[in-house]
Formats: sequence, structure tokens, C-alpha cells
Amino acid sequence: MSLLEMRGINKSFSGVQVLKDVSLTVEKGEVHALLGENGAGKSTLMNILTGVYTRDSGTVIFDGQELKDTTVRDSEKAGIAFVHQELNLFNDLTVYENIFLGKEYTNKLGKTDKKRMIKEAEDLFTQLGVNVDPRARVSELTTSQKQLLEISKALFFEAKLLILDEPTTALNNAEIEHLFGIIRGLREKGTAFIFISHKMPEIFALADSYTVFRNGEFIGNGKLSETDTDSIISMMVGRTYSSGDIYTPRETGDVVLKLDHFTGPGFHDISMEVRKGAVIGMTGLQGSGASELLQCMFGITSSWSGSMTINGAPVKHGDIHGSMRSGMGLLPSNRKENSVIPDMTIGENLSLAEQTLSSGKFHIRKAQEQQKYEQYKDLLNIKAVSSQDPITSLSGGNQQKVFIARWLNTGAQILLFDNPTQGIDVGAKTEIYRLMEQLAGEGKTILFTSMEVPEIRNVADICHVFYNGSIIGTLENDQIDETTVMRYSTNSIGAQQAGEESYEK
Repeated sequence: MSLLEMRGINKSFSGVQVLKDVSLTVEKGEVHALLGENGAGKSTLMNILTGVYTRDSGTVIFDGQELKDTTVRDSEKAGIAFVHQELNLFNDLTVYENIFLGKEYTNKLGKTDKKRMIKEAEDLFTQLGVNVDPRARVSELTTSQKQLLEISKALFFEAKLLILDEPTTALNNAEIEHLFGIIRGLREKGTAFIFISHKMPEIFALADSYTVFRNGEFIGNGKLSETDTDSIISMMVGRTYSSGDIYTPRETGDVVLKLDHFTGPGFHDISMEVRKGAVIGMTGLQGSGASELLQCMFGITSSWSGSMTINGAPVKHGDIHGSMRSGMGLLPSNRKENSVIPDMTIGENLSLAEQTLSSGKFHIRKAQEQQKYEQYKDLLNIKAVSSQDPITSLSGGNQQKVFIARWLNTGAQILLFDNPTQGIDVGAKTEIYRLMEQLAGEGKTILFTSMEVPEIRNVADICHVFYNGSIIGTLENDQIDETTVMRYSTNSIGAQQAGEESYEK
């Protein structure tokens, strides 16, 4: 008997059907990949399973029991846990308080048993190999520690089925392998997982089986050992897919951006010249300095020494408005925390940066803003019904296009994209790649970070590889491959060269 059977599930919002007779079956002790582009219906189905939404019709059977009119608490009691991509933690509470929130232990006097909760949290972390202090405030944790805390919290109450939505987004390679080790160990003990990810290497490395949705419909399922990446992606996007490169060589212009021994928090002694129309990729292990460099260039942090010039003019350190006035725009890596203004509409989110630059004006011209919205909607192929819809109504890929439009709307000529395809499905990633190529062809200059080497090879003229805060290697497009980048990222090339020099002596 299967652990989970969802059959004939239908769901509509405001008369629009978003799930059309879909099905999903998950066996005990398996990792099941749930695949599809953003907007395919994956999250809606999971929200139905966990009681956030009520299904219009269909049947849900979990562990031999039919679930009817399920609430969030009902699904938790049944043994279902959902670890969301957007972390649901309280930063002002401690780690152990987050784990036991709403389920606190009490002693005979009815008081909170703090010692017991801390001890059991410590035991859990030891068992899972997670290096987190239960007494620490969540606000003090790194993003990767928060991700592992969310997963640990779900595991603490012995869920039979864990839904993991893009769980590796904020993790480095070592942390990903550690997480996968935890999942494999639990799988051996009979725990089942629904694994939602857009990273094909991870899916094939971890999952046993798969189900693909497209446009709210069930497309197919099967064993991953009996298929390949291109076949899966073709099912997801509904057309023949090729993993071939998008990159085509292009002419670049004069130097528009120059860094001279630029040093700041997380990076040091960065020197480079970037030409008009170039696309520069930057990569390395998490915390290697590439993301920190972009943030400092935009003025979020202040540099300590060195200089940055745009078109020969120096840019003031630590001045975001100064960077914007110099023609620079930044797409931050954490879309939810640093780009999305959830209480604003799509149109308002798009216009926000331009309004900041023109704050001296007394009036906002709604007709003009609507005209610009229509222009960028067509230019970037933003899939939205109305500029007055909330920004949260869009998929991650379409939100990202809105934020690119936000900077184009300011006339920005130098675009800093920090991990621009994070949490975006395969089809939307390809659109972002082609958009970057198009913008470069129009004379925009792009610097972007990514930990996915094929992504860099798809669009970048040059790749700078960072290690310990500095550029350790620079590769032309035809030199970019995963083995070479990893050797630089881990400084194995430097170690090898040092060994060869020592041998020669």
C-alpha cells in the first residue's frame, strides 16, 4: 500500500482552474521528485495536502486513512511536514523556541520546561550532525543554518512524509551533501520525501521516482533510473528541449567600469576592467566573495580601500543612491527579503526605483507608469494579467523579470545580478539567459554571480572564479567547465602549482 495517494484533485481560484484532475502517488521510504515549471501547480497541490487550501474535488489517502476537510493541524498530526523554500522562522526567538513553538514542554507546575527542550534539541542536532546552538537567537544564524533548522524542526516530530521545497538554495556543496546524507539515512528507516527542485543534478542524485506537472495538469511519472534530464525537461516545458549552450560571441565597447585594488567586507584586492556590452560571470564556493563584491559595488556596504569608477568618474563608497545615479542597478539574491514589496502591486514594484531617483517630483503620473509597465511587459515577456495585481501573484521567474524591469526603468546601464535564477524553473531560467544576452546586445553591461557552472557558460564572456575573497582564476567562455571551475574554487590548482614549484626546487 502506498503511503500517499492523491487522485483526481481539482482546484480553482476566482473561476480559474489551477489544478485539473491531477494525481500523485508516493511510496513509503522513497524520495519522490515533484517537477514542473513555476505555476505548474506543485505548490497548490502541496498546500491542499497540508491543509492550507481546500480541494474542490478529489481524494487524498495518507497511510491508509482518507483525509477529508484537512486542516494544517490535521496534516501535522497525520505525520506530514512541509519545509518551505521561504523559511518560516521567528528571528527574535531562540532556536529551541522555534522548534517547540506551540508544542512547548511543561513541568508538573505547568511552567515551560526550558532545560528539557534545550536538551532534546541538542540531542536532535547531534543525531543529525547539525552544528547549531539551541540557545542562539535565530537572527544570529546564517541562511544555511536556518535552512537546516527548518528541516530539523520537521524531523523532530517524526514526520512520515517530509515535503522539501528547494531545500538546497542557500546551502554550499558540503552542506548539500550533508543534507542528502540525512535524507538517505531517514529513507532507509522508512521516511518518505517529496522533493521539489529545479536542479536536475540534485534530482538524479537523490530521488527514486518523479511526477511531472504542466499548467496544472498531470503529465507523467516513473522511475528516474529509466529516464534522462532532457526527457524530463521536455515534459516540463511541453516542447523538445536541448541542454546546449545559448552563448554566442559578441562585440564589446569601451571600458565602462573599472575596479582598482577594490577591498571591502568579504573580498580584497579586486581589480578588473569591464567593457560596454560584456557579460561577466562570477562564481566560487558560498562565501568566497563574489556576492559580497556586488553588494559593496552597489553601496550596500562600504569599501575599505581601492576605487571604483564608472565611465571614468569615481563612485562614492557606501552610497546606494550615488550608485543608482551612476547608472547601476542590483538584483539581490534573496528575492523575498530584498526585492519583493508584498503589499504593493506589480506596477508599483516595477516603478519603485525610478520613483526613488525622481523623489524631487511632486506627482506620480499614473498614465505614464502604466505605459512603461506595458512596454516592459512586452519587452521581457512578463506573464501577468494586470499591473494592479499583487506582486505575490506572479511566479518566481516573472517576479524576477519585474525586478529587472525595475532597473531598466531607471536607465541603468550596468546591471549587477546576484544569483538571478535562484528558485526559478528551467523554462524561466532559459528566458532569463536569453534576456541577459539581449540586454548585452543592446549595450547593457552585466555582472552576475552563480554557483551553477552551466549557467555561467550559457551567457558569460568571461568567468572570474573567487576563492577566499579574491579572484583566483579568470576563464574565457570556451574554457569554462565544471572541473576547471571547481579546481579553482577549492584552490586545488594553486596547491598543485605550489607543489610543482616546490618539486622543481
